[in-house]
Amino acid sequence: MAPDGGIVTRPATSARVARMLSLVPWVASQGSVSIDEICRRFAISRQQLLADLTTVSMVGLYPYTPDALILLFIEDDTVSIELPQAFDRPLSLTPEQAFALVGAGAAILATPGADSTGPLARGLAKLSAVLAGNDGVAGSEIDVRLAPVSDTVLELLRQAVSSRHQVTIDYYAYGRDEITHRTIDPYRVTSTQGQWYVSAYCHLAHDERLFRVDRIRDASVLETTFEPSIEEFSSEVFNTKGDDPRVELVLSAEARWVLEQYPIESSVDLSDGSCRVTIAVAAKPWLERLLLRLGDDAEVLSGPLDLRQAGSDAAARVLRRYEQSQ
Repeated sequence: MAPDGGIVTRPATSARVARMLSLVPWVASQGSVSIDEICRRFAISRQQLLADLTTVSMVGLYPYTPDALILLFIEDDTVSIELPQAFDRPLSLTPEQAFALVGAGAAILATPGADSTGPLARGLAKLSAVLAGNDGVAGSEIDVRLAPVSDTVLELLRQAVSSRHQVTIDYYAYGRDEITHRTIDPYRVTSTQGQWYVSAYCHLAHDERLFRVDRIRDASVLETTFEPSIEEFSSEVFNTKGDDPRVELVLSAEARWVLEQYPIESSVDLSDGSCRVTIAVAAKPWLERLLLRLGDDAEVLSGPLDLRQAGSDAAARVLRRYEQSQ
């Protein structure tokens, strides 16, 4: 997380893979689609699309002979995709594998641009019916939901991505507990870990950032346009900087969930089930919230003095506010 409240990005492939898994069956079902239409539907640049298609052209099944590869054609600015016949073979799945496949497919359908009535959706519906008929869990019981955001803001950002227009946003910076006014060049709207994000170049931070859409309080499209400066943004939420201060904590066994949800740099298990961890801190208010949430399940061992006292300082402020309200 960046000190200014935006989220620093780093190279990753998870969001790109999810996009290609949505893009390929949709294009294949359409016969041929213009490059511009694909870019609009999936809110990506022409450069990103061509990079994706280059990867797709090398995908297939063993032994990766031409008849086992996805056939990709680009002619007169249109794209067509043909899937190899091997993809039509019926699969023999265990109930566990089928359930995992339905869950993964439902997650792909929740990504921007996915066709909710296309071949993937129809295939999942058939698989779900089989599961339900075998006393398994019906696919209709699997619901992938993303955090609620303003439909108006989400659509505004998607249109700005497609038209390459700059956007001004009032953004709540969680780490600093403040609202900042920024001008951004939005590159892509994506979803990861149950949240909507917009990948953008931030003119306030003079760097690339990943902003949570639900923390955008207001947004307006500007008349000015921009050109992408990088090929791909990441959906990785956490990334630390070398000059961020570090603190060392001891977490009780009940607080080990922190290892899964926060950017832990190192961890040592202790004999009583607790663990000693080192964590980078981009902003003191972020650490205060974490320590208040953990309470007695965390102890600060080392770090800058103001960070060692972050938990007690925050608790004292909360107590004062409570006493003043009585």
